[in-house]
Amino acid sequence: MKRKLTRPTFEEDARITSAARADPDAQPIDGVIGLKRVRGRPRQETRRTMISLRVDPDVLMALRASGRGWQTRVNALLREAVTKGKV
Repeated sequence: MKRKLTRPTFEEDARITSAARADPDAQPIDGVIGLKRVRGRPRQETRRTMISLRVDPDVLMALRASGRGWQTRVNALLREAVTKGKV
């Protein structure tokens, strides 16, 4: 059975807050509660496009074996090839 939660009234909240402020061991954290935490990697200036690419299994295994960030390194390799006119 679920219990119904009720929010305190403004007066109750004010009393709770003033009691917490009076207690040196229980200071409320103003401005932090309710903020959304940003998850994931920071956004880049230019967004990348997701694609499907068929590669040989041994090539994929070697790329993944190079560790975290292998997709970023593949992007750098492709960018280098394109800028040098190899593609």
